[in-house]
Amino acid sequence: MQTATEIKDILKNTPEKELDSFIRQYSDDDRAAVKKIVESAVKKKDKYLAELDRIEQMKKYEKEYGHLGYLCGIDEVGRGPLAGPVYTAAVILPADNDLLYINDSKKLSEKKREELYDKIMDTAIAVGIGCNSPERIDEINILQATYEAMTMAVNNLPVKPDALLIDAVHIPQLEEYKQVSIIKGDAKSISIAAASIIAKVTRDRLMQEYAKQYPEYGFDSNKGYGSAEHIAALKKYGPCPIHRRSFIGNFVEL
Repeated sequence: MQTATEIKDILKNTPEKELDSFIRQYSDDDRAAVKKIVESAVKKKDKYLAELDRIEQMKKYEKEYGHLGYLCGIDEVGRGPLAGPVYTAAVILPADNDLLYINDSKKLSEKKREELYDKIMDTAIAVGIGCNSPERIDEINILQATYEAMTMAVNNLPVKPDALLIDAVHIPQLEEYKQVSIIKGDAKSISIAAASIIAKVTRDRLMQEYAKQYPEYGFDSNKGYGSAEHIAALKKYGPCPIHRRSFIGNFVEL
C-alpha cells in the first residue's frame, strides 16, 4: 500500500487536467492523512476550473473579432518611471491556445511572469518588441514615444496581423489596421495580457542590467520607478544617463 507521503508526491506531480482521476483513485482511502490529501486535490481542481472560466472570459474579444484573422494584442510597460526606456510588445496567439494564468502583468509575481514569458514565447504565432529611449521620451513626450514603440513592435512581427487589440489607446501610426481599444485591456484580453507580460519581463531584465552599471539607484528593485529610495539617490547623486530629464525636474535641478 502506498504511504500518505507517496500519495502526496503523486498529487504534486499530477497535471491539473488529470486531477479528477487522482481524486477518484484515492477518495475511498479511509486514512485521515490521505483524506486531507484528497481534500487538497479537490480544492486544487476547483481552482483549476475557476481559472478555465476566467481564461474563457479573457478570450471574449478574441472570439468576437476572430473572424478577421490574426489578432495582435499590444501593451506597453514603463510609461511612468523616472528612468529607463518605455517598452512595448505585440503578440499574436493561436486561437486554440491553452495558456492559463495569463493576466495583467502588474497582478503577477516576478516568478510567475518569468514562467509565463517562456510559455507565451513557446506558444505565440508571433511576437514583436518595440522600445523608445529616455532621450526620445524627453524629445517628443511619453505618449508619442509609446505610440512609436507600439508601432515598432507591430512592424517587428514576423507575421502581419489583421487587427490590433490595444490597451486603452488608439495608435495614429497604425491606421492601416483595424484597432480595437479596450479599457483595462490587459485584464480583459488574453492577447493584451500576454503582450503586457512580454513587455514587462523584457524591460525588467534590461533594468537589472542597468542596475549593474548604475548601482546607486536600485534599478534592480524599483525598475526606474520613483520609489523613496530612488528619489533619495537621485537627489544625492544627480541623474545618470538613463534618467528622463522631463520627469525628474521636481527632484533635481537640471
